Order: sequence, then C-alpha cells, then structure tokens
Amino acid sequence: MKKNPHNKEQAILQAAEREFLTKGYAGARTTSIAEAAGVTHAMLHYYFRTKEHIFERILDEKMHLMGESVLAAFGDPGLPLLERLRNGIERHFDFVAANPDLPRFIVNEVFARPDRYELMRQSIERLTTVMFSEVQQALDESAARGITEPMDARMLLLDIISLNIFPFIAYPILEPVLGDLTADREAFFRCRRQETIEAIMRRLQKH
Repeated sequence: MKKNPHNKEQAILQAAEREFLTKGYAGARTTSIAEAAGVTHAMLHYYFRTKEHIFERILDEKMHLMGESVLAAFGDPGLPLLERLRNGIERHFDFVAANPDLPRFIVNEVFARPDRYELMRQSIERLTTVMFSEVQQALDESAARGITEPMDARMLLLDIISLNIFPFIAYPILEPVLGDLTADREAFFRCRRQETIEAIMRRLQKH
C-alpha cells in the first residue's frame, strides 16, 4: 500500500519543526529533515521546493500558536476578572511548558533575520489590538469598583509572559545556580506556575 501523500507532508513538517527548533534556520539541513522524516531528499523538495518554504510554513504555524498563547494569557472573558486571569496564566504557562523551545526559537530568528520582525509584529498586532482594549476596559471597571488596583493591560501581559517564559529559557543556567530547587524539573516548574499566579494576583488585588 502506498503511503498517503498527506502523511508524508506531515512527516516532513514534524521533522522540520524539530530541526528548526533545535538548530535554528541557519543550522538546519534539508538532508537531516528528509532522513528524520523517512523520505528521500528529492521527495522533500517535491513537497517543499526550498528550505525557505519549509521554514515559512513552520514559522507561520508557530506564530499562530504563539498568538493563541497570548490570547490564552488573558483567559476567558466570561469569567470574573481575577478568576479569568488566574485561568489565563495557567493556560499560558501550560502552553509554554508544552512548547519550551518556541520562545527561544522566535527570539533567535528575530535577531538573526531582522527582516522577519515586521511579519511577526503584524501577526501579533492583529491579535492584540482588540484584546488590549477589551481587557483594559475590564481592568478599569474593576479598579473603579475598588476590587483591583489600576493597571495597564499591556504591562499586565508583559508581566505574565515574562514570568511564565523566563524559567524555560533560563533553566540551563538556573539549574546549577539554584541547586536542589531545580533537582526535580517537574516539581520546579509546578512551583514556578503557582508563584507566577500568586505574584500577579498580589499585584492586582486591592490592598
């Protein structure tokens, strides 16, 4: 039985994702991608003419995922504000935990190829413009009722993303510095997840 062409394409994309995330664009090799996908080099070029075409497909998918994670950071609009944000922080942290190489990959590509920055900026801006306005309104209303402290929604998002992402990017450096705190990787990240939630909640709650 012949292998489904769609399965071959997906195998190439999955292999390419691993290659690009671990080695970046410059270090990735189409021969390695083809070998990992179980296809010939000629077959890879049949589906994706160049390394650039494969990379653009992977980058588009990762940017979409990152956009979803940004939206997730502000939680479900149907929930009360503090519960909504607690839920959003958890969802964003879990997304980063499931895609730990993604933040470093995107940052590296922005620095390595500044021409890609504008594409990324436009993609993210479309997602965040309406979201910031809606969340800011919720924050302002909550502050006016004396439930939470006043806060800029942009600063809140920056706090959430920074606190959630940094431990994953810095873990190789933190591990020898923090000693037994990082000995159990899963326990360390569970602890960081809760610490981030508590830090954001303390910042928002009315004193």
